Amino acid sequence: MTSTPQITVPAGACDSHIHIYGDPQHFAFVPYGDVRTPAHFVDEYLQVHGALGLSRAVIVQTPLYETDNACVLDNIAKMRAALGADCARGIAIVAPNVSDAELAELHAGGVRGLRFGIELHKGMDPQYLEAIAERIAPLGWHIQYRSTHDDLPALAQRLGALPVPVCIDHLGSIDPSYSIEHPAFRALLNLLAGGNCWVKLSAPYQLSRCGPPNYEDFDAQARALVAAAPQRMVWGTNWPHPKVDWHPDEALLLDVLQRWCPGTDTATATATVQRILVDNPAQLYDFPALD
Repeated sequence: MTSTPQITVPAGACDSHIHIYGDPQHFAFVPYGDVRTPAHFVDEYLQVHGALGLSRAVIVQTPLYETDNACVLDNIAKMRAALGADCARGIAIVAPNVSDAELAELHAGGVRGLRFGIELHKGMDPQYLEAIAERIAPLGWHIQYRSTHDDLPALAQRLGALPVPVCIDHLGSIDPSYSIEHPAFRALLNLLAGGNCWVKLSAPYQLSRCGPPNYEDFDAQARALVAAAPQRMVWGTNWPHPKVDWHPDEALLLDVLQRWCPGTDTATATATVQRILVDNPAQLYDFPALD
């Protein structure tokens, strides 16, 4: 259940990482292991979205649909119909030989990036990073990468050299027990220093040992990231929270953002939250300026 957040949510706030599924009679689901078709559809998410006081969202392709992005496009259209023409964007997964026509169709439907990561079942393989980045650069898209503490140090130089922005999922998925001097975290900070890297302040519950309400074991990492590049942080719920067998309260995840944005005064912290929830996602996902 989603409670009411304590944080003051600014107009135009964006949930930059959600997954929404579709009716299995219309969208082919590719099961693996014990995973079965999730019953988490757009109407259910819209209740969470409204309870949090959000305005926009980014739907990330689940690898369970492999390279068939029809469900993402359908849910972007449904969200736009419910909330307004410019409230939703998408992140896709495509085949290495994706056609120009398919990329154009995805762009018209609201997609603004592609998701890579060896950790993802059926995700896009990093061997294709450079070739795909060249293809999507003219579209103004970015690469979204699901890293781990194992692969990030080795990949950082390649990611930083790409001709498109790179957005790292879920705080880099670096165990919070590691210090900010760990090689993976130093690699992430170096990427941020290069000016072409973004980070999603999302899903701390996946690795946190402290858990809710504060996920305080992630404080050092999250605050270091915000301090390093507040202009390139975005936030997301990761609804409906795959990979855990419990349902985090999304309002608490939103309130944690306030704790990760300390400032010399309240106005400074509020301005940083505004950046992360509104201004930064508007830039990364090509949302229009607010009226």
